[in-house]
Amino acid sequence: MRIRIAAVAAVAALGAAGAAIGVASAASSATPTLTGKVGINDAFVITLKTSSGKAVKTLKSGFYQLKVTDGSDIHNFQIEGPGLDKRVTTVNFKGTKTVRVHFRKGKYKFYCMPHESSMFGFFKVT
Repeated sequence: MRIRIAAVAAVAALGAAGAAIGVASAASSATPTLTGKVGINDAFVITLKTSSGKAVKTLKSGFYQLKVTDGSDIHNFQIEGPGLDKRVTTVNFKGTKTVRVHFRKGKYKFYCMPHESSMFGFFKVT
């Protein structure tokens, strides 16, 4: 009986240690979040920023969460680059959407399709 109790306790301890390691590695490998905004209060403005609020100019390749707030039903948010052509929001949509994107090395463009000539930005992925 003592051996069985000791074995159960050992298995429980290993499970708890494994869970703690899993939580630590999940926290350290969290997917970075970028924030896009387009047409807030119907303005002809589109932005893409890091979680610290800085305009995106250069990113490291990898996966990102892209949270886009679209404040107008006359704009949309689209992003294109190597292996990616993603319409995150559509014209007539107002609200917030979050998508997971994979950025590979190269040059990317984000823009509002109906107003692409004036509402756009670029960034590089290394």
